[in-house]
Formats: sequence, structure tokens, C-alpha cells
Amino acid sequence: MLKDAFGRVATDLRVSLTDKCNLRCTYCMPPEGLDWLPNAQLLTADEIVRLVTIGVERLGITEVRYTGGEPLLRRELVDIVARTAELRPRPQVSLTTNGIGLAKLATSLAGAGLDRVNVSLDTLDRETFKRLAHRDRFEDVIAGLEAADQAGLRPVKVNTVLMRGVNEHEAVPLLRFCLDRGYELRFIEQMPLDAQHGWSRADMVTADEILALLTGAFELCPDDLEERGSAPAERFLVDGGPSRVGVIGSVTRPFCGACDRVRLTADGQIRNCLFAREESDLKVALRDGATDEELAERWIAAVRGKRPGHGIDDPSFLQPVRPMSAIGG
Repeated sequence: MLKDAFGRVATDLRVSLTDKCNLRCTYCMPPEGLDWLPNAQLLTADEIVRLVTIGVERLGITEVRYTGGEPLLRRELVDIVARTAELRPRPQVSLTTNGIGLAKLATSLAGAGLDRVNVSLDTLDRETFKRLAHRDRFEDVIAGLEAADQAGLRPVKVNTVLMRGVNEHEAVPLLRFCLDRGYELRFIEQMPLDAQHGWSRADMVTADEILALLTGAFELCPDDLEERGSAPAERFLVDGGPSRVGVIGSVTRPFCGACDRVRLTADGQIRNCLFAREESDLKVALRDGATDEELAERWIAAVRGKRPGHGIDDPSFLQPVRPMSAIGG
């Protein structure tokens, strides 16, 4: 098992397939983009599948989520998903995406064995989308959501980051939009993972504020807390259910004590926490001929050193050098 010194067991693997993205969301990267990793530094599709196989067959991984950057930019994505879904025991296979290009790939991904998707959508206004993402791709995201639903990638989950003075007034319309279409909305507190290191707590719309915005229009009832487990979202029944909305208070309501996640970056680094400042290199060992057992031992050691929490509220907290796009969500 991938067990840390505090008894937490990692069963949820987030795998970044690329650091590249076709949007430039203000809370992630500057308008001009970033210096992308050279292709030679990225894990190949075979290397990704080998490491995922070790995680599933040897280390107890039960869920694999492919992320980016933007994972739909990875040409081998459908093949990687198919090979992952063939593993035994079969892990749940999911994808976090900005939705651009999903309209074309949703059916193929479902056929390959993808179970579900999380799609980022921060606004229902095209002009606000353009200001936030520096790209005019709102309609592509909406089409991607519809295609995912039609392909059976349910529940289709929508991830929304609210920012003060930008889109917090859209909390209620966004929830209505998702309820009308059967999507499951997750509001996520803005985290200090931007490439510009410009995150400010004052600009972040907190979990408490999100709930206050929603309760003026909906009746929210906490879902069964016993079922939450290690899930990051606090879930609430909307108007008596069965529809639900989630709030992920990564900053103000941290869930570190129940965390079961571990991350593999696109260049083969193990990160035992989203906010970790240390990484453990598997790529060099893999390319130097390490056995599966040796790679598993390195992975175990990396998770063993996981800290008790992310420490954002600690005065000594330092933002990770890598931005979210280079870590994987």
C-alpha cells in the first residue's frame, strides 16, 4: 500500500499527461502562456501505462484520473484510457478537462472505458469567459459537456472557481444551469497554484460565502457525512434532492486528514501532495532500467514522507514552484 506516516492510504492517482493548455485562465497562468516542457522530458504513453499498472497491480490504486494541463491535447489519450481500463483489478478511470475538443472525443473515450469526466466552467457569459481564459472558446466547452452527457460519461461533473468581483454573482445561475441538465456542480475555492504567484486570500470566494450565495435561492441540506470519506467535496442536497451540489474548501475547510491522493506529473515526478515543494523522480529510474519492484519501492518511499497538511494558513507556507498546469489537478 501507499501508506504515509499518519496512516493515510493513497488509492486515488492523478496523472498529468501534459503541461500544455489551450486556455490561459487568469488563476492558472499568464496570457502569454508558459515555457512548456520539451517532449523528450514527457513520459511516453508506454511509460505512463507502465507506472499506472504498477500503481494498480502492486500498490492498491483504485482510481486513475487523467489531467493536464489539458489532457485532450495528448494524442494518445484514447489509447492510454483503453489500456488503463483493461487493468485488473479494474480501476475507475476519469478525466479532468476544460472541455475543448471533448465534443469530438467523448464517444471514443467512452468506448475506450472512460467512466466519467470533470469539466471546468467558471461562467455562463461568453465575454466573461474570454476575459478569464483569454480565448473565445465558450461554445466549445458547452458542446463538450453535452457530448459527454450523450456519450454516457455520467455523472458529468462541472468544476467552478468563483473569484471576487469577477463571477461570484453567477453562483446561482451556474447551479441552475447544471441542475437543468443533470450535471453535478462543484464549486472550488481558488488555490495558490497560479504561475504568477499572485493569489490573494482577499480575492478568494470562500466556502462559507459560496454557501451563503446559494442558500438565498435554494434549500441546501448536508448530504450523509458518513459517505464523504476522502472525497474533497462537501455535498449538499438541493431542494430536497436527489440533485446535489458540492463545495471544495481546499483553503478554508481543508480535508488533509482524509486525503487519499497521489500525483504523477507529465515528466515522471511523484508528488504526495498538491502543495508539496518536493518531488520524487520515477522517470530517471524507469529509463535507467529499474524493475517494477524497484519503481514501486521508490513510490512507497515518496508517499511515506507526506506531511500532515498543506499548511496554507501557516505563516511559513510557500507556494509550490510548479503551477497547477504543470502539476496536474
